[in-house]
Amino acid sequence: MLKPSGIILGFKIVDLRSSASFWDYLEKLVGSSPLIIDRPVGTPHPRYPELVYPLDYGFLEGTVSADGGGIDFWLGASGSRAICGVIMTVDMLKRDIEIKLLLGCTGEEIQMILDFHNTKSIQAFLVYRPNDTIMDPHID
Repeated sequence: MLKPSGIILGFKIVDLRSSASFWDYLEKLVGSSPLIIDRPVGTPHPRYPELVYPLDYGFLEGTVSADGGGIDFWLGASGSRAICGVIMTVDMLKRDIEIKLLLGCTGEEIQMILDFHNTKSIQAFLVYRPNDTIMDPHID
């Protein structure tokens, strides 16, 4: 039986909550990429002005995501680059799937982000990172 937090890669089930190399690779990307905040907290969405960004939202410069832009992230009010999870979204209007990194977010902030993404045309799924493996990969 597949665990709710696992995925199947080939014939092997991988539990993303404890997959150290997955989180290590994400840390390397975040630690080596400038954070570009293109939608600061309080900014309305460019196409849907009724949606207001509850936290800073942006992308990792020099990276590529499925939509051709940089890898998206949400930045918690603490400003920490510590990766606390990943949100996966499916957008029926754009007909795409994306991931968004959660950096330095509290539980309350994560809920705000999920509420922002779970709309009529978009649904989001959260993968938490185990608390004992969270590190801040900031490189000066």
